[in-house]
Amino acid sequence: MNRQDLIEKIAEEVGVTKKDAGKALTAVIDGITLALEKGDKVSLVGFGTFKVNPRKARMGINPQTGGKIKIPARKVPVFKAGKKLKDAVK
Repeated sequence: MNRQDLIEKIAEEVGVTKKDAGKALTAVIDGITLALEKGDKVSLVGFGTFKVNPRKARMGINPQTGGKIKIPARKVPVFKAGKKLKDAVK
């Protein structure tokens, strides 16, 4: 399922236009993104939790040269599925 398929599903389920469903989906995604940028955690009970985890700096290997390179520390977004979602996928 891609973004357009999801918009169509939302429009059908809620009974709104595809344009309004697209705006709603964009608002949800933007809200989650903004919260993660601030370092907040977003919990959707039954669905899952979005948060940002720090990743430590480490040494890696350049696959072209075989030489060692330093990979800097950074923050990465992660998603942990909730119980309801896990049960639905089983």
